[in-house]
Amino acid sequence: MYTIKVRMRKLGKKNQGAVEPVEFLLESRPETVKELVEGLVCLGVRQYNERKDTGQIVPWLTSKTIQEQAVTGKISFGLRGGNDADADQAVENAVQCFEDGIYRIFADDEELTELGQVLPWHDGLVFTFVRLTMLAGW
Repeated sequence: MYTIKVRMRKLGKKNQGAVEPVEFLLESRPETVKELVEGLVCLGVRQYNERKDTGQIVPWLTSKTIQEQAVTGKISFGLRGGNDADADQAVENAVQCFEDGIYRIFADDEELTELGQVLPWHDGLVFTFVRLTMLAGW
């Protein structure tokens, strides 16, 4: 297992201020940008599927809450079909989004521009993901 630090930012987000990096525990140390994206996406899919299986998609909306809200005819957030997220499809989408410029990745202050680019590992390295389009997900 290998721990990396990642910070996520959105352009145009007011008062975002200093964003503290979050630690992620990957199966192994990624050597290229593509391996970094794959590792983070697979981790995210696994965590999502585990939360979904416990009936908790987001911390404040449980299966019980959904059932209770269904009685009134309005559910603020809903399950998306109840199916597991597909890691391969999610990785394919994340790679395509990187190639299309939906987000950029930086290793400290160095922009990583190619999927095959070797990661510049050193102590204290922090990766920053910057979403560039306002209509993209997170």
